[in-house]
Amino acid sequence: MSRRYDSRTTIFSPEGRLYQVEYAMEAIGNAGSAIGILAKDGVVLVGEKKVTSKLLQTSTSTEKMYKIDDHVACAVAGIMSDANILINTARVQAQRYTFAYQEPMPVEQLVQSLCDTKQGYTQFGGLRPFGVSFLFAGWDKNYGFQLYMSDPSGNYSGWKAAAIGANNQAAQSMLKQDYKDDITREEAVKLVLKVLSKTMDSTSLTSEKLELAEVFLLPSGKVKYQICSPESLSKLLVKNIANDSCFETVAALVESK
Repeated sequence: MSRRYDSRTTIFSPEGRLYQVEYAMEAIGNAGSAIGILAKDGVVLVGEKKVTSKLLQTSTSTEKMYKIDDHVACAVAGIMSDANILINTARVQAQRYTFAYQEPMPVEQLVQSLCDTKQGYTQFGGLRPFGVSFLFAGWDKNYGFQLYMSDPSGNYSGWKAAAIGANNQAAQSMLKQDYKDDITREEAVKLVLKVLSKTMDSTSLTSEKLELAEVFLLPSGKVKYQICSPESLSKLLVKNIANDSCFETVAALVESK
């Protein structure tokens, strides 16, 4: 029945659904997953890379993590060409605000402005929705550290922990069980790697398949956005995988007794 109503973005079905928007969300569900966790001293973002060629220059290209302004970054799941357009739009909006008011743009205001653009592409004929979801991580003087998730419909919401992309429901369930309100950035990194190791399609986690970024405050009070280098990520993976294997071994011994 949907075939009568899914040829136009602006046509509602009798059930009140916009099928083109739902199809865009399905496209995101097949993309590499991304997870964000809000800690008391920062925000942690991690993403699964689908392009893992040995010829790829990882020092100059990123697939999942993008810096929007000095105080805001995002993780992406979906069609990367769509994401590039929206990220450039957000960067321009952030710089215009800074130029006009001589201070960084509040994180939620920036997210809302970008989501207004996304919503417009679900309302006017001749356009298709952007096939991309974002996890925005940032800090401002009003609300401190913040994590927002947005989808192709233009909706956005604030989260303590969120997952987008492939297997996001399973990841969300694990985050709901293990997340604590007083979690630190170091604990958030461990949790996000644990969740990704259990929900990722790949059999093993390697630094070539992941991107990890953090937003935190320096002692000087300046906001710092930092992407974890492949070498540091490899060390983190070795450390956390070792801890997990020890824990599972102990749990198995307890159960056997």
